[in-house]
Amino acid sequence: MKTSWRNASLVASAAAVLVLTTACGQEGGTSSVGSQNVGATAAAGGYGGVGSGIGTGTSPSASSTVGGGQGNLGAQSASAGKLEVSANAELGDVLTDSAGLSLYRFDEDTAEPPKSNCNGDCATAWPPVPANDASAGAGIDKALLGEVTRADGSKQLTIGGWPAYRYAKDTKAGDLTGQGVGGKWYALAPTGKKASVASLPGLSTRNDPNLGEIVVDKNGMTVYRFAKDKAWPEPVSNCVGACLEKWPVVAPVSANDTKDVQKKGLMSFTRSDGVKQQTVNCSPIYTFAADKQPGDTNGQGVGGTWYAVRPNGEMVGVSDK
Repeated sequence: MKTSWRNASLVASAAAVLVLTTACGQEGGTSSVGSQNVGATAAAGGYGGVGSGIGTGTSPSASSTVGGGQGNLGAQSASAGKLEVSANAELGDVLTDSAGLSLYRFDEDTAEPPKSNCNGDCATAWPPVPANDASAGAGIDKALLGEVTRADGSKQLTIGGWPAYRYAKDTKAGDLTGQGVGGKWYALAPTGKKASVASLPGLSTRNDPNLGEIVVDKNGMTVYRFAKDKAWPEPVSNCVGACLEKWPVVAPVSANDTKDVQKKGLMSFTRSDGVKQQTVNCSPIYTFAADKQPGDTNGQGVGGTWYAVRPNGEMVGVSDK
């Protein structure tokens, strides 16, 4: 992939410096489910293949039915449809097709130029994702979607230049049994990189199926606001003492280490206890101890005072005054 959120964020860094100096409390801007079965279950060094060995012959068409008695055969050969982002506790954001099946990339492929080197039995174990009808869902840059012509003439979907595959042993939405197989196969992040929590920005957004677009931290955990806090004329946190055991503060984040979060009012402040805390649009932000993995939103509406945060700092379900 030619660009990343880190490169793109540098373009806006100069403007962000000016924005951060503006007064707090001003309105501005516009407003995945946990996965399972993570890990390589096939023998290391191979393709985790359906059938025997690494074939080098002509692969079946990318749109043909996968053999070998694997489950979910129709979904494996179907068009990708609208691609989605699924949050995973170990890998962060993982790219899936419209049926929720995880998408993978192969280390022996190339992205510049795009080229698939998975054919024959390999393509049976790892069905190439057809390029036709694939579209970008929430949180996915449509400019990263492309296609490559395979050896058999079929068109395969690419993400950031990397050819995309499903794994025949993934039988239901959320399965990630192909992760790390043979030390060469890895789940795709929405950027085309290998999925990894470490690749997430300090603050970014994800599209929650119930809450819409919300802010998450570097670990993919949902970020919240406390209705009793203040943003004007300067940030004030009223979550102190035992409150902080349930609602840990979000540590300061560089403006360049964010993606899709409003830069205006994006700043940190020193709390009354001396701890530095991050804000979005000058409002203090927290995570929730009862959220155990990315995708959890157990803090939404707790006590009628805690709410997930929109990219512009507003509380989900509450109209800021």
